[in-house]
Amino acid sequence: MERACKNQTFLVLMQTSKQIQERIRAEVLNYNLNITEFAVLETLFLKGRQTIQQIGHSILISSGSMTYVIDKLEKKGLLNRKACPDDRRAIHVVLTDAGMDLMNKIMPKHQELIDNMFESLHHDEEESLVKLLRKVSKRIEV
Repeated sequence: MERACKNQTFLVLMQTSKQIQERIRAEVLNYNLNITEFAVLETLFLKGRQTIQQIGHSILISSGSMTYVIDKLEKKGLLNRKACPDDRRAIHVVLTDAGMDLMNKIMPKHQELIDNMFESLHHDEEESLVKLLRKVSKRIEV
């Protein structure tokens, strides 16, 4: 006997989120990246120099996992670690020239993909969706 989900909003949100992630995963795979690696590179591309903790907070990944991803991207020559001159305990992560070149190549296509996904929404619908999702998010915060 199949049980129906009583909260269609939750079900549709989860299905849509999965579809979006799968589409992005397929796109970044063309550049020999996984979705987490891409998220790290995207954060550095958009925000500039960051600590490992800042990146992890931005993409919701633990610092232990972040170290592994940073190591992989460093081996690929896409980013470097730099000591923080103000705090010897902190390490900053920055894109290399190769990382910047790659992101300059990826980001226009990525932005086009995202824009295309939400193209069917009018501006006011987008604003409403963001407002509603933030409302749910605040309810969840502990």
